[in-house]
Amino acid sequence: MTARIGVVTFPGTLDDRDTQRAVRVAGAEAVALWHRDKDLKQVDAVVLPGGFSYGDYLRAGAISRFSPVMETIIEQARAGMPVLGICNGFQVLCEAHLLPGAMLRNTALHFVCRDQRLRVETSTTAWTSDYAAGQEISIPLKNIDGRYTADEHTLDELEAEGRVAFRYATGGPEADGYGNPNGSLRDIAGITNAAGNVVGLMPHPEHAVEPLVGTGRTDGLGFFTSVLKKLVSA
Repeated sequence: MTARIGVVTFPGTLDDRDTQRAVRVAGAEAVALWHRDKDLKQVDAVVLPGGFSYGDYLRAGAISRFSPVMETIIEQARAGMPVLGICNGFQVLCEAHLLPGAMLRNTALHFVCRDQRLRVETSTTAWTSDYAAGQEISIPLKNIDGRYTADEHTLDELEAEGRVAFRYATGGPEADGYGNPNGSLRDIAGITNAAGNVVGLMPHPEHAVEPLVGTGRTDGLGFFTSVLKKLVSA
């Protein structure tokens, strides 16, 4: 039976169609979920895609967190359903307290759009098992509110529990996508919850699943194949 992965659309979402395509490229069925509908349509996993939901008023993701669909997603995520938040979706997950910390305006106060080098820090989550810890990947980044922040206790806890999922790779020239693009603390690009079923990251893996579009690489496809393997083995 084909796995069903829901992709949520909020007002202002930009990357839902791209994410649905990435799901299909990976071999799953993409199911469109509307923000006002609490019904998840019996999906096996959920992706909150990127964009500017509700125009990023108040704070990025702050209004979407109260959409009816999020009530069900929060409940199912706490019960173990795999949930991935990409860019604005990561912001929503933080606002919903499924992930700790918050996203602030980039330190340079500019929108950043570039191919970004990431270092995979853990391969033990539902969304990263097809990667190896320490592996470098390159996927597109595009945000203005991408600076991850948290208090020192939370940061230390994330480090100690192995819950930093990705860091911005800093070992090469900026022209090749290296460096921290937004001032995120400890170069954090993505994190996971303690159970490993909820992951959020700022860069966009859905734009790097086919060689003819995006970066010209398929480094982002592993997110979607990882969760398929998780669902099959469950």
